[in-house]
Amino acid sequence: MTDLSGKSALVTGSVQGIGLAVAKALAAAGARIAVHGLATRDQADAAVAEISEAGAPEARFFDADMRDVTAIERMMADVETWGGADILVNNAGIQKTASLKELDASTWDAIIGVNLSGVFHTMRLALPKMADKGFGRVINIASVHGLVASVNKAPYVASKFGVVGMSKVAALEFAAEGSKASGGVTVNCIAPGWTETAIIEPQVEARAALFGGDRDKGIADLLKEKQPSQRTSDPSEIGALALWLCAPVAHNVTGVTIPVDGGWTAQ
Repeated sequence: MTDLSGKSALVTGSVQGIGLAVAKALAAAGARIAVHGLATRDQADAAVAEISEAGAPEARFFDADMRDVTAIERMMADVETWGGADILVNNAGIQKTASLKELDASTWDAIIGVNLSGVFHTMRLALPKMADKGFGRVINIASVHGLVASVNKAPYVASKFGVVGMSKVAALEFAAEGSKASGGVTVNCIAPGWTETAIIEPQVEARAALFGGDRDKGIADLLKEKQPSQRTSDPSEIGALALWLCAPVAHNVTGVTIPVDGGWTAQ
């Protein structure tokens, strides 16, 4: 098992879904967790409680709009005062499905702002401090849409392709920092395909209704065009992979994007 005792992790977008699952996986390994997300106080408190119950010796909520550079800089300074981020997981993201002719400038700016620029700003502030310590892990939750495209998702696909490319650059720039003994500094992406989160539940229910409410058949039908396994992933599976990437044995795994997509990008 990976022991993260004494380490601190900032997980953006961690009040629900994949981000929460990643935070819980790191917490179970002993990491202190900086929780983040757009949430009400009750939602933030519930996420902190759940992460603490998972094993985090300390969990605290940090609030920042990932479209706002000043807010990100303030959050990163607050996290540094709190104990720093040995591990940074960029999971916060937004999406809107529409064709190029239907999309407007504000939608483009918002999606690129959160999904790409937000990742840039957290990395530029966190990575130099990781280098000083000789240990650091940046895990950017990209998407299969950082590797392949789909119609009606231009800003989202652009943002995720950007995250994948930017992560490669950061990985190269920091590859020689630290050592095998200290753990080194790595930057990687995880690219989930269809994953069981609240955002896909309406689509699953609608498709299941075509099969008399059979959820498994509905999922298989929904996924058949893209994901050959015809099975969704559970967020905890993404969390398990993120945890492994934090392990000392992963010190030479950097600059890669690992799909968790049931064969989608193998086609």
